[in-house]
Amino acid sequence: MNWYLTKLVYRIICGQGNHMPQFDEQLRLIEAGSAEEAYEKASALGKREQDQFFNQEQKLVQWKFINVAELYKLSGLLDGAELYSRIQETDNAELYIELTNKKAAHILNNSKHKFLEII
Repeated sequence: MNWYLTKLVYRIICGQGNHMPQFDEQLRLIEAGSAEEAYEKASALGKREQDQFFNQEQKLVQWKFINVAELYKLSGLLDGAELYSRIQETDNAELYIELTNKKAAHILNNSKHKFLEII
């Protein structure tokens, strides 16, 4: 058996969909004997996890599975191995850096809080 990194893409539609199109890209690990089997498992997972619910404003929110957009065979798990890379272009570099630093601080703060709970 091999491990594969897959990207599942969902479209998020709220109400009648009169909003900027939104897509959720999820990276998932799949264990399979071949790339074809990994694709089939990832696709079945994506379809199974489609969802719909009503939000606080009683608008229907739908997560519609689009497809498996990427599939990579992992040759091995090594400390620090790159699993995925994406180049992000932005109009505001300073805001992007600020948001990245805030996310990192949030991760660090949550990790410290969980560590304190264990003690």
